[in-house]
Amino acid sequence: MSRRTRSARLGVGLLTLGLEAQTVVALRLMKLAAGGRAAEREAQRMVAEKIDAAAVANAHLAAGLLSGAPAAGQRKALAHYRRKVRANRRRLSK
Repeated sequence: MSRRTRSARLGVGLLTLGLEAQTVVALRLMKLAAGGRAAEREAQRMVAEKIDAAAVANAHLAAGLLSGAPAAGQRKALAHYRRKVRANRRRLSK
């Protein structure tokens, strides 16, 4: 696969992540606006998930750099974030 194709795929993946993340933000805002115990749990979960996802993504990026394959680290970090965002969208849509 050419470098240009890899870059285009990464760009499309980032665009898709952004669109999916907007949906999760909207769903979370509705849950938080409703208030109560469920909103409190969601806020706590959101912060914990963000810290965990950032740590895992950074590990993928570092591993990619150290192995001499930064693009592979980028793909793995993006895939990790997309899995988490998709799972949140499914969970919050119920």
